[in-house]
Amino acid sequence: MMDKNRTANFLVIVENNKGILFKVANSYCRNNEDRKDLVQEIILQLWKSFDSYNEKFKCSTWIYRISLNVAISFYRKESSRKRISNPITTDIFDFSDKEISDEKETNLGILNHIISELNDLNKALMLLYLEEKSYKEISEIIGITETNVATKIGRIKSILKKEFNQLKIQ
Repeated sequence: MMDKNRTANFLVIVENNKGILFKVANSYCRNNEDRKDLVQEIILQLWKSFDSYNEKFKCSTWIYRISLNVAISFYRKESSRKRISNPITTDIFDFSDKEISDEKETNLGILNHIISELNDLNKALMLLYLEEKSYKEISEIIGITETNVATKIGRIKSILKKEFNQLKIQ
């Protein structure tokens, strides 16, 4: 028999942090059905590890850590299953402001494409960086030192800038 309090607490935590789940799913899955499957898998894994949640960490840190680990595993499984490369589409993001200029949309598409081509760790780092997480929070989520986070993000930004400028010229 399930503890109703435990279930209610879990549901509140998931509801309050569902944005994290969708951001991670949007970053790792290209189509809507895969995103839905990934969100379900993340929630399942969160539930399985709910009793072992360490309250010394922020809830969002715990959710990001599990979400990213599940997403990376899911992505690898899907990639090896499909072995087809689909270009990233801008419909992954729901922009309600339709006044974004064509150039900004093009630039965003280029940037999203470059980020989608990063390896799993670098993609996770950029997701958290773009979420404006501190290096300390990122290090807790990813499990590497703050110095390593700063170094890797600096390198990724250089790569993104170089590739962005090359693709924009073409």
